Amino acid sequence: MAGQKPRLLVLASTFPAHASDGTPAFVRDLAEREAERFDVMVVVPRVPGAPARERVGELEVRRYGYFPRRWESLADGAIIENLREKRSRWLQVVPFFVAQFLATRRAARDWRPDVAHVHWIIPQGVVARVALRRTPALLTTLGGDLYALNARPLRALKSWVIRWARAVTVMNAEMRERVIELGAAPEAVRILPMGADLSAVQAAPAVPAEPGRTRILFVGRLVEKKGVEVLLDSLRGLGTDSAVSLTVVGDGPLRASLEARARGLDVTFAGQLGRAELVRRYAACDLAVFPSVLAASGDKDGLPVALLEAMSAGCTIVASDVPGINEAVEDGTNGVLVPPGETERLTAVLDSLIADPELRARLGAAARETAEGYSADAVGARYRELLGTLSSVDAR
Repeated sequence: MAGQKPRLLVLASTFPAHASDGTPAFVRDLAEREAERFDVMVVVPRVPGAPARERVGELEVRRYGYFPRRWESLADGAIIENLREKRSRWLQVVPFFVAQFLATRRAARDWRPDVAHVHWIIPQGVVARVALRRTPALLTTLGGDLYALNARPLRALKSWVIRWARAVTVMNAEMRERVIELGAAPEAVRILPMGADLSAVQAAPAVPAEPGRTRILFVGRLVEKKGVEVLLDSLRGLGTDSAVSLTVVGDGPLRASLEARARGLDVTFAGQLGRAELVRRYAACDLAVFPSVLAASGDKDGLPVALLEAMSAGCTIVASDVPGINEAVEDGTNGVLVPPGETERLTAVLDSLIADPELRARLGAAARETAEGYSADAVGARYRELLGTLSSVDAR
């Protein structure tokens, strides 16, 4: 009918059960911006506390079960890390693929989308490749699915999915090269990071500094690639006259070992926080540290949304010099970059920034200005434009 919006089907495996549950909300934030041009249905796995169907603003959200509720935990957090944490979760993998396939086919049959936005090559891309053969699709890889899962059969599977997608978005230039190596046409691959919903972060009032104390913040999942061990070890190297506290926001399979490693340090493990409380932590920190490293599996960060949120809050950023992060953070201009895994170098940087509040203020102001280009509104407009070019192609 004239005047109707085209229909967009969004597939993902990470989506909040509700606004304050602490689950990363980048898929929801982007889908809300895409809804300015499209009617959007989101199909995601069931998680505790979430209804099977609901309306979230302009989004219609459908959640599918894939295992008896008592043991259903594969998609509650990061799938790859959940499998590493508990090997019995491999029993949920085949049911998960089957349930997602059935839910996707049902949505496609009932709703007849004009275009799909598929987050992650595996598992969503594999399912979409089979269930949405007639629907043009944008495939977004966020890092873990591309960098890890590199056994030959899995590389072949990723290539099979990537060659099918009409367009692919990646978080940084290195990821673009990897996707092209897997068979994507260069003209089909765009560097387009996930945006961050910065409005609440920017509106939060600043929390006054604590005289004589430096407040450091880490936000992220507690997994190997985030490098929290490096940060904890670097704190032990600080001068004895440094009054430093660290708040670790996030949860994950390494939490217990990291808590043990932090004994004797002024470290608070806050777990996952809802949006309002997380915003308050950004406003209260003097330094935000993102010490990413290459995991043994090959997994590594693309461009963490938490880093963009911290930049938007005007935090002084200290981060690893890795692809993606170093495309947003310019060393000495809007933050400081440190070679990944170099504990002593990180200690030296922290020492220098603790002693120089004027430098911290300058770097923080520049970071806030840089973050504007990564806002969910700015990035969402680019995704809407790209999806619009795909939905205009009659793939049927």
